Amino acid sequence: MDKLLPLIIQLISGAVGGNAAGGLFKNISLGTLGNSIVGIVGGGIGGQLLGLLGASTGSGGMDIGSVVGSIASGGVGGGVLLAIVGAIKKAMKK
Repeated sequence: MDKLLPLIIQLISGAVGGNAAGGLFKNISLGTLGNSIVGIVGGGIGGQLLGLLGASTGSGGMDIGSVVGSIASGGVGGGVLLAIVGAIKKAMKK
């Protein structure tokens, strides 16, 4: 359970990050459901990549540093993946 909670936090914050990026940049938005799905995937990938690079904070438990690190990495990962997918979708329409 120690590794599962940070992943769940990353997935949820990824969905929020994806929807925030879609709201800020309407030209890359995939709609609420699309933004959420891409954000969830991006949150999971982003959190895992930062963990592999040693950029995660805390010990992976329930301390505040770990929770904040999971939220930040998930949100950023979700937003970044949405930007990439949105840009690819826009380029394919041309």
